[in-house]
Amino acid sequence: MRFRRTILALAALPYALAAAHAQDRLPTIPPQDYTPEQKQAAEAFAQVRGKPPFGPFEPLMYSPDVMTLARSMGDYLRFKPKIGTTLSELVILMTARRWTQDYEWYVHAPIAEKAGISADIIAAIRDGRRPARMSDDETIVYDFTSELQDTKRVSDATFARAEARFGKPAIVDLAAISGYYTLLAMELNAARYPIPKDGQPLPRLPE
Repeated sequence: MRFRRTILALAALPYALAAAHAQDRLPTIPPQDYTPEQKQAAEAFAQVRGKPPFGPFEPLMYSPDVMTLARSMGDYLRFKPKIGTTLSELVILMTARRWTQDYEWYVHAPIAEKAGISADIIAAIRDGRRPARMSDDETIVYDFTSELQDTKRVSDATFARAEARFGKPAIVDLAAISGYYTLLAMELNAARYPIPKDGQPLPRLPE
């Protein structure tokens, strides 16, 4: 029993160390310390989103122009994508899993389930497995996204299935969602942005 506790403690150590240093790189800037450009970007963000910059937009505030441009793209891809907000959440979870981005997963896993992605699919993606049961639309989106992320390409057959089902404009959105949330995942990982205290880190999968 003592040996098992020791192993568990050692396994948890990297997460504890990461949490301890999570905000050392790009800590959240207090609003009173904003530059004029940051203040303007934060005000524009609040007008659109109804609250101050949060999550990935906090480290992005170090470059307010990038933050504003990223927010603008997110306004569309998060809320109005041509594949619909349910299938977009599937793509977001796949992207968060690929980058092992804990905050992105923490935020979007509950949103995905509420939007209609089954708990079994969410659990499979979390564990790095292909979900056993998906709808036809989910299968098309999963295959397109996994090919694009894993091989950096999409096969003719997979592209044709996606185009026949969703159309060319939606395919552009589908790839864009993957790219946009990859951007956010990279920024969050680079900043070591922490998850809330009630969050659980994603399992670390073999590289």
